[in-house]
Amino acid sequence: MKNLSRRSFMKAASAAAAGAIFIPNMISCSPSDRLNIAVIGVGGRGAASWTQVPAESIVAMCDVDDRMAAKGFEARPNAKKYKDFRVMFDEMANDIDAVIIATPDHTHFPAAMAAMELGKHVFVEKPLAHNIWQLRTLTKAAKHYGVVSQMGNQGHTTNGIRLTKEWYEAGVLGEVKEVIAWQGKINFEKDGYFSKPTTFPPQAHKIPEGLDWDLWQGPVPERPFNKLYAPRTWRGFYDYGNGKLGDWCCHTLDAPFWALDLGLPHTVDAIVTNPVPDHSFVAEESLVTWQFAARGNKAPVTLKWYEGFEKPAIRPEWGVDELPGSGMIMIGDKKTLITGGRPNDARLLVPEEEMKEFLKNPPAQTIPRVGEEKPVQEWVDAIKNGTLPGSNFDYSASLMEMAQVGVLAQRFGGRLEYDAENMKVTNRPELDDYIKEPVRKGWSYGENLW
Repeated sequence: MKNLSRRSFMKAASAAAAGAIFIPNMISCSPSDRLNIAVIGVGGRGAASWTQVPAESIVAMCDVDDRMAAKGFEARPNAKKYKDFRVMFDEMANDIDAVIIATPDHTHFPAAMAAMELGKHVFVEKPLAHNIWQLRTLTKAAKHYGVVSQMGNQGHTTNGIRLTKEWYEAGVLGEVKEVIAWQGKINFEKDGYFSKPTTFPPQAHKIPEGLDWDLWQGPVPERPFNKLYAPRTWRGFYDYGNGKLGDWCCHTLDAPFWALDLGLPHTVDAIVTNPVPDHSFVAEESLVTWQFAARGNKAPVTLKWYEGFEKPAIRPEWGVDELPGSGMIMIGDKKTLITGGRPNDARLLVPEEEMKEFLKNPPAQTIPRVGEEKPVQEWVDAIKNGTLPGSNFDYSASLMEMAQVGVLAQRFGGRLEYDAENMKVTNRPELDDYIKEPVRKGWSYGENLW
């Protein structure tokens, strides 16, 4: 990384949303060199990530929960084992090239910042961070420290999302002013991802053996342990997760955000059915509506997200009898495009024979292909080859900031008027504490970049 000028890196980073961008002289190692990778968050999504790159060397593994990490620790017996990533970096900084971070949402930011401050390349599981200030700071840090960054939204590496962007840019859809997305009813069953407690706040339970509950909480205010927090069902609690919208936006809304160059909204409205009184847990039903201004010659866009409600009403011109359980529709004045909850499979809402004819002579493929659902490999290749992967922080932090404004509206209900330049909800100043959340002593990172 020492050979890379700041000007070259910033220029390349700003263009990287178009695909993997070559950055001359970015690194001195050859593509055949093995990377020394540290893993923070060994089980669950962590295992799904670090096992994608078996040719690299896993030199350190860190997890606060021995139960979740057991299989990973066993699979990599030569890797040094830790519970606290701060201790890991103190002891092994010189032996680590890159870091995979797959902890719960609320600890993504401090782990990523600690790594980047040491010049380590970072792969961070979606949804990247827990609040808007963290997202902005991660973007600053990746440039400032000259590292290769990537968020783990698998769909951004797929052919389907590239087709969506290519077809739109070729004029197949025409002008798009409306996008509709939906997720089905939230499954609140026992041991599901969104299991609901019987009381708010949840009652205290005994901390399981092998779990360091203090480290698990990391930067957020201390709470008594409850079995619904860890290891699986933290996503529905806003102290730790970002609800279903934060969890799935980076998949379902990735294609329209990228293709339409949406940027950040100026207004978000949320209709919330039966919200939790203290706003600590995701509601069962909500409808979030973002409004985006015109971007150059692109028309203003209204984007709707149905969560927990029945599916959106089918319009006659779509020509379908049923919508999938989750999905996204981009409505153009020429054609309409649909994907599932992930952007992998894109198709036009036209009769089957018409779609077959269209695919015989489709628009040119203008975006490089990188391999289906292989974001970790794309990141490793970028480190070695002097490129930036497609979901680097310049792109992915903006995608997730759009989501975070929606999460705020979903959590507190009503209308938010968003000043993106200043990171302010101008009509709801009481939300400032959620745009930049307070942190516990010993967990503050990134203040020096502002």
